[in-house]
Amino acid sequence: MNWYLKVLKQYADFQGRARRTEYWMFVLFNLIFAIVAMFLDRTIGTTLGGLPYGVIYILYALAVLVPSLAVGVRRLHDIGKSGWMLLVSLIPIIGAIWLLILFVTEGNTGENKYGPNPKEISA
Repeated sequence: MNWYLKVLKQYADFQGRARRTEYWMFVLFNLIFAIVAMFLDRTIGTTLGGLPYGVIYILYALAVLVPSLAVGVRRLHDIGKSGWMLLVSLIPIIGAIWLLILFVTEGNTGENKYGPNPKEISA
């Protein structure tokens, strides 16, 4: 949960690097909270037509949009790639697979042009 809160505290920080742990823990908690928001929408009855989500989910998704982009950019910085590589996800199927491979790749050891290695800082 600390990793999720760390990302939210760095709300629009597109500078620096993010460890794999930081990124994937944020993704995990983001998924859990999104499922809870969809469940609340269905329970309260605020779903939109026949869709499984509604107002609560949409508000949550909008609230974490910028932090999600920021942590994704910082994760790409950790492996020495530009944040613009997120746009590769616009390529159907192959783009998402390539981005997944980049996100699970271990970060560069030592300092790179985006900053010091966050793994060495925390150790």
